[in-house]
Amino acid sequence: MQRKAHRLVAAPVAGLAAAVLAAGLAGCSGGSGGSGGDDDPKPGLGESAAPAAEPGKYHSLPEPCGYVSRETLRRMLPGGGEDGDPDAEKLYRGQPTITYDADRRVGCRWNQETPDGTRRLSVDFERVVSYQAGVSDEERARQLYDKLADAAHIPEASSGSSPSSPAKAPSPPPSGKDKGTPKDSKGAKDAKSKGAKNDPKATDASSRPAATATPPARDEPELGSRPLDDVGDDAFVSDRLTSGGADVHRDVTLVFRAANILVTIVYHQQPTDRTRVPGSQDLQGKAHGLAREIEAGHFSN
Repeated sequence: MQRKAHRLVAAPVAGLAAAVLAAGLAGCSGGSGGSGGDDDPKPGLGESAAPAAEPGKYHSLPEPCGYVSRETLRRMLPGGGEDGDPDAEKLYRGQPTITYDADRRVGCRWNQETPDGTRRLSVDFERVVSYQAGVSDEERARQLYDKLADAAHIPEASSGSSPSSPAKAPSPPPSGKDKGTPKDSKGAKDAKSKGAKNDPKATDASSRPAATATPPARDEPELGSRPLDDVGDDAFVSDRLTSGGADVHRDVTLVFRAANILVTIVYHQQPTDRTRVPGSQDLQGKAHGLAREIEAGHFSN
């Protein structure tokens, strides 16, 4: 009460007396005798002072362009040339992502163009810092991760399932190529003939790709977009296949959270031969391997 009285010292005497009287009545309303005065400060403190937010576990970020091993880059960007070759060195050196605060966000990208097609790889690190009272850095990173997962329409992992490994991935939905369902095959052909009149769009790789005049061959099962349970604290992979006209490419995005760090890997492949669809297992497997490598190298402690 003394604090309130000091704040109101410039007020008229009558107003000050009324304020003191009202405060006294409020303090007495909690109970009889002196117990009301003892309990009164506790609710006030809880409402005026939020608990201090816990700082993030990680306080630094790796150097992204030199962080991915040369062996991994050779697997993900094959045909780049031998060590010592100027073009190969330029490719595997990568290009740093332009950021305005390298203490909070860094990244690197690699672009490869060969007669067989184009491959692009990027790795982005973001150190999340919460400026919201009562929200820790890790909790803020979890909120941002959830928004990314929702935007990518990632299904929730069922209890007891292990969707991380490509070998254990759920089977793709029935398609017209399933010999055991001739009726479905006929229906798929009808759907393709109707869809060919429309403008093909990018689709989630867990569903049938958009129809084209010459459907590209697909030898691998589609893994689709899904959560992962063996990378970081939270992780998902988004698989998008675009197949229409002269544009056939696949984009695999893997996002994982390690405490207050968000890591995003984007792996793109566009073949010159549009009848050769980039494989879901191939791209997801390599992106998954890179994520495991990054986690083991920087976030294993």
